[in-house]
Amino acid sequence: MPMQANEIEALIRAAIPDAEVEIRDLAGDGDHYAAHVVSASFAGLPRVRQHKRVYDALGDRMGGELHALQLTTAVPN
Repeated sequence: MPMQANEIEALIRAAIPDAEVEIRDLAGDGDHYAAHVVSASFAGLPRVRQHKRVYDALGDRMGGELHALQLTTAVPN
């Protein structure tokens, strides 16, 4: 069963409490999402490590309940 956007957001916020999270359903099918995650905790980390923190928050749901996630991360201005 596909994940809901609010479930994805909750998992990310649980792992990265200061995160600002924006989730968009790209295809309207509950299977293909885009996430924009902004967190001060990303400061000094290369983009790959920032993305890994988000993917770690989603655990084994990637490729299962969550088919595809287009991810962008940033540090607050």
